[in-house]
Amino acid sequence: MPTGGHAHSGGVEAAVTDGSLASLTDLAAFLLGRLHTAGLVAAAFAAATCHGIETGRTGVIELDAELDARTPSPAQRAASRAQGRTLLRAGRAAWPVPAGPRAPHHPVALGMVAAGAGLAPGDAALAAAHATVTGPATAATRLIGLDPLAVTAVLARLADDVEATAHAGEAAATLPPRELPALTGVRLDLLAERHRVTALRMFTS
Repeated sequence: MPTGGHAHSGGVEAAVTDGSLASLTDLAAFLLGRLHTAGLVAAAFAAATCHGIETGRTGVIELDAELDARTPSPAQRAASRAQGRTLLRAGRAAWPVPAGPRAPHHPVALGMVAAGAGLAPGDAALAAAHATVTGPATAATRLIGLDPLAVTAVLARLADDVEATAHAGEAAATLPPRELPALTGVRLDLLAERHRVTALRMFTS
């Protein structure tokens, strides 16, 4: 979907700039770490939003506020809300997406769009987990000229981890919002803040 995700590297550009991501091996480790921190949180909130809309038990605004509390980096918050806004715009062009915040965090927007499209919470969780690694992988290909087929192989080897993360997110969907996963990728936060003040950059985040 045309949601503007191509403009965000998920921390990869800052990692390339500081020299910590320079190879396929580095990329695989980066993606795995991102998946098990930010990815799990995203999967859980996407699934919880979809479930909350389906059942009417949990409000989107409450979930968005809980996710905001789990996003300490101002740069990360801005990037997430920018992507959420564009995702909602695209989603509403195709499906009857329910009302909610104008610019929710991306996982919340994903849950809203999934509900509007008639998908299940598990589908929303899988989409969130998948996006956690595919976007940054694509950015790495563009930034350091990695072989796209080799990057695809890295993603294929992560398939079981992506599925496990999605299942964990789906399992958390029925929890009260305050009990949803709150794992933090501290390095991702630091990279986002460093990237925000970088003068020359290819990606928004």
